[in-house]
Amino acid sequence: MLTVVGKGVKFVNIKGIIFDKDGTLADSRQFLRELAQKRARLIDCQIPGTGDPLLMAFGLQNQELNPAGLMAVGSRLENEIAAAAYIAETGKSWFEAKAIAVQAFLEADKYLPALEAISPPYDDTKEVLAKLSQAGLKLGILSADSTLGVQEFVTKYQLSNYIELSMGVDSELTKPDPELYLKACQSLNLPPSATLMVGDAQGDLEMAKKAGAGGAIAIYRHQQQNIKNLSQADIVINSLRDLEILT
Repeated sequence: MLTVVGKGVKFVNIKGIIFDKDGTLADSRQFLRELAQKRARLIDCQIPGTGDPLLMAFGLQNQELNPAGLMAVGSRLENEIAAAAYIAETGKSWFEAKAIAVQAFLEADKYLPALEAISPPYDDTKEVLAKLSQAGLKLGILSADSTLGVQEFVTKYQLSNYIELSMGVDSELTKPDPELYLKACQSLNLPPSATLMVGDAQGDLEMAKKAGAGGAIAIYRHQQQNIKNLSQADIVINSLRDLEILT
C-alpha cells in the first residue's frame, strides 16, 4: 500500500486510482462539441426547429461546451433520451422520437474516426500514469463514454502499459450510481477504501463517495468549469502532476 499526496493532503493505504476520461485524462472539448453539433444537425434536418434547443440540452451555448453539461458528463443513453424528449415535444410518439434520436446518433458515429484526433490526452496524462503505475498502483478508467470508446482511447494513445481497467457505461447504470465504482474496484480486485477517484465532474465525486472510496480528487483544468460543482472533493488539483507518491 502507498501514500498518495496532493495539495498537502495525504491519502494512506492506497492500492489503486480510478480516473475519469473526458476532461480528466483527455482534452475532449472540441470532440464533444463537434459531435453534439453533428447530432443536433441530423435531427434538425428531420424535425426543423429542434437544433438550437438540442444544443442547449447537450450543454452547448455560444459554441462553448459546459463541462457540467449533458454532453460532457452524461452517457450516450442519457443523451439519446434527452434528444428523444425534445423530438417528442413536436408531437411525435415516444417510440418514434426514440427511433429518430437513435438513428441520428448512429449517423453521427460515422464521423467519429475523423474526430478522434481532436480528443488527445492532456500533456501530463501519459507522464503521470507511467509514474503512478511504476510506483505499484493499479490504474483504471471509468468513463461515461462507452467501454469501446475508452478502450480505443487507451489503445490509440498507447496507455495500455499503465491502464489495467478500461470501463465505460454500456447500460442504464451510469454515474453517479456507486454500483459502477464498486464494479470497477471489483475488476481491479481492490476494496473501494484502497482506491482514489480522480475526475472533473460532480458525478465522479458523488459516485466515489457513496461507494466508500479512499478519496475523491477533483481536477480543475479549465476556467469554464464551475468549481462549486466540485465541492464534494477532498482536494482540488489543477494538474495530474499535483499527485505525488510518498516514499
